[in-house]
Amino acid sequence: MLTLSFFIYSYHPYGGQQRDFLRVVEQCVQRGHKVNVYTMKWEGERPEGVYITVLPVSALFNHTLYRRFAALAQQALAENPADVVVGFNKMPGLDVYFAADPCFAERARHHRGWYYRFTPRFRHFMDYENAVFGTRSKTRVLILSPLQRQQFGKHYPGCEARLYDLPPGINKDRRAPANAAQIREEVRREFALKAQDLLVLHVGSGFVVKGVDRALHAIASLPDDIRARTTYMVVGQDKPGRFKGMAFGLGINDRVKFLGGREDVPRFLLAADLLLHPAYSESAGYVLLEATVAGLPVLTTDTCGYAFHIEQAQSGEVCASPFEQQDLDQRLLEMLISPQRQQWSENGLQYAETADLYSMPETAASLIEQFAAEGVDDAVSA
Repeated sequence: MLTLSFFIYSYHPYGGQQRDFLRVVEQCVQRGHKVNVYTMKWEGERPEGVYITVLPVSALFNHTLYRRFAALAQQALAENPADVVVGFNKMPGLDVYFAADPCFAERARHHRGWYYRFTPRFRHFMDYENAVFGTRSKTRVLILSPLQRQQFGKHYPGCEARLYDLPPGINKDRRAPANAAQIREEVRREFALKAQDLLVLHVGSGFVVKGVDRALHAIASLPDDIRARTTYMVVGQDKPGRFKGMAFGLGINDRVKFLGGREDVPRFLLAADLLLHPAYSESAGYVLLEATVAGLPVLTTDTCGYAFHIEQAQSGEVCASPFEQQDLDQRLLEMLISPQRQQWSENGLQYAETADLYSMPETAASLIEQFAAEGVDDAVSA
């Protein structure tokens, strides 16, 4: 039996990072290992067999908060040593990092102004990313997509030997069940959607990064007759005030619904006509695969790690970089009126049967066990 310590800044039931974390933790418990979790905040049920410690951390700025958490976590680790230390956020002192977040250096370069590089926040996140990927680090990294391998390799040459690829790990309950048509009708009835109405779904916590602003502009660009029968629903945990104001300013507030975080996402995947996910940056983007295996066509951006699955499955369309709003607008309109929607749906259902989309937790747990057997201080080739 191994003693494993997991670090994560915060846990809630709705984020992709948090779902990955919980599934890996539960898999390690199932294998008989002792699992300690250190976090600043825990929302939701506590899994059986997991020892959760909420560290008392406070600060005015997030980067200060994260530094204080990392220091307290290391103190706790000194009192309760572990065979392997696994982080779901970048920080010093990790044996294994699960790359739930995109490459910060890449985002800072392409999505921030030059002045951002002189801020304490920039220096903090660069320091913590370098602690994981830099030349002095021996941290093994579990990555989710070829996009991550390319970006981390570009900004941190020499780290490639410490990068280990994981398959996706979506829940099989996202696949379309036998009564999918019935569920679709129930949800659409619940929201008073008629047969000719179009439901565009956006799923994800963190509305800024997920590109909700881009989606709102795309909805507003639709021709009057199409827009009048289109409802845009956002399911996810975040503060919607800014985006409600944007919808009002675009004159589409009557076409937009923010539903908050929900446990019944699979129902909405079956009820919708299109998943719209024009994220600015996404390490993976599980919802792209969840929609695909539910038979829901996808429109996304190539800055999502799992966008290549949409192209392989031929279950939708991918906007290429550099992003252009007009391209998204045009693709949205074409996909909503295209008779090919049925073919995209069928392609996705077929992909669900043939591709390895479900084994991430088992693979991650096996790699953690492998690293423990090899000795976490000895970096080896991937």
